[in-house]
Amino acid sequence: MRRLLLARFPHTPVCVEPPSALALAAARTLVAAFWLCAFVLAVAPAAALARERIADPNDIAVAQLPAEARDVLVRVRAGGPFPFERDGATFGNRERLLPVRKRGFYHEYTVETPRARNRGARRIICGGPRRAPEVCYYTDDHYASFRRIRE
Repeated sequence: MRRLLLARFPHTPVCVEPPSALALAAARTLVAAFWLCAFVLAVAPAAALARERIADPNDIAVAQLPAEARDVLVRVRAGGPFPFERDGATFGNRERLLPVRKRGFYHEYTVETPRARNRGARRIICGGPRRAPEVCYYTDDHYASFRRIRE
């Protein structure tokens, strides 16, 4: 059944069929989808910031590191000197426990272990430029596990 509707100009009548129930449902769905997207776009950035503030349980703050590890971080940013020959060597990430990056991205540094006769098991692995690393990780079990160091 067609209804005669008056357009904006009363002298130009337009014949339009009333919308079907399906068309009305589709329109309501589109409006709901629009508002849902608007809500998600407004809330998502705030949620991402909140997630960043909540530290990963595997992270470790610089203040929580052993004093020897903090000393190594200072030496890394200063470019040395390093007491061990292998300090600054490329870390291959063969265990694949760290995020995969191109070879040469990660470098390893020894964290002295008191009373150890060798280099011990503690290391700091830093990725990125040597004097200004993007990310550093701490391991106290010779690469079996890593904790990201948070500044």
